[in-house]
Amino acid sequence: MHMPTSFMSPDFMLQDCSHEQSDSVPSIPPAAAPKPSLSYLEFFAGSGLVAEGLKDVFKPVWANDIDAKKAAVYTANHSGKHFHLGSIADVKGSALPVAQLAWASFPCQDLSLAGLAEGIHGKRSGLVWEWLHVIDEMPEPPPFLVAENVLGLVSSSGGAHYRTLHEALVQRGYRVGAMLIDAVHFLPQSRPRIFVVAIKRELAIPAELERATPSWCHPDAVRKAAVGLKDWVWWDLPQPNVRVQPLSDIIDFGAAYSGAKAEERTLGLISPKHADFLNAIPEHELVIAPGYKRMRGGKQVLELRFDNVAGCLRTPSGGSSRQVLVIRENGKLQSRLLTVRETARLMGAPDTYKIPGTYTDGYKAMGDAVAVPVAKWLATKLLSPLANANAAQHKP
Repeated sequence: MHMPTSFMSPDFMLQDCSHEQSDSVPSIPPAAAPKPSLSYLEFFAGSGLVAEGLKDVFKPVWANDIDAKKAAVYTANHSGKHFHLGSIADVKGSALPVAQLAWASFPCQDLSLAGLAEGIHGKRSGLVWEWLHVIDEMPEPPPFLVAENVLGLVSSSGGAHYRTLHEALVQRGYRVGAMLIDAVHFLPQSRPRIFVVAIKRELAIPAELERATPSWCHPDAVRKAAVGLKDWVWWDLPQPNVRVQPLSDIIDFGAAYSGAKAEERTLGLISPKHADFLNAIPEHELVIAPGYKRMRGGKQVLELRFDNVAGCLRTPSGGSSRQVLVIRENGKLQSRLLTVRETARLMGAPDTYKIPGTYTDGYKAMGDAVAVPVAKWLATKLLSPLANANAAQHKP
């Protein structure tokens, strides 16, 4: 196995025993895993990575997305019977099945660093209001809601975007709290995301799931956004163990590198500071340095990271939004883009996860999604315990 030395750049400091069995004793096949008894609706379901993370805990009874290419990935890996392709604006809440949970990973473009002008009322991120309109139309709204988005939801405009969403949920009878969970706790990818979890006001929150004060998943941006809010909840989510998977585990060392001319051009863009850092690493050691092309002082440069972690995957809207790998193996320095399978591994999808379509289709399907182990952690450590504690009050 390839195992690189972990190099910390000044720019990127981060944070069985077996027993023999007699032939005379028949082996007992393992019991089949119980089917999930909890149900959920998924809005903006995309390529199905939330469904992959929740599948052992919650059963999807309805899912929707407007993107046909992402839908192809979803239905290639999950049942297509409950998937509905089309705009959320056309969804009628009165026609949806009853479920314990509704999950919405609503569009982030107007809340990201590149599109802060419009915010939560923007054309794309504002689709969250369509989601709430659908919830309003349901004869029996789900007792639990999850809304997922980028850090800008709580950090931009002094937290105003989050407070607007929070107040809308409170008006609908929910108690609400937001958490930041970074995929880096589970995977070699830096991917901080905000998860807003809401529970109907009349339902009980077990003492072990709520805190009186903030914790590891409540950074300063969340704490500031929460000041003075009615019906705020400090969710008590256990902190994951320290990640052990190295970046080298997701790398396909047999993948083709860029052509000579493209490679020369890419390597020539490495920033002088990072080139010096790279050259200081002993030549015999394996180096895996992911990076993005950025504009600095009117010039395009390739900025690398040396902390054994990939940068946050993005949707491939342009050449600079695709992550580059610079790899030095056996003393030879080469470069290429991440493969689609590597992006899937960075999102925690198993290698059996099917990703039909072109390179760009696959990259977008993975880059615009929720990391599988993050969704699973939230489901098993918070959502499922909440739903089970209140099962007697809500049986769809």
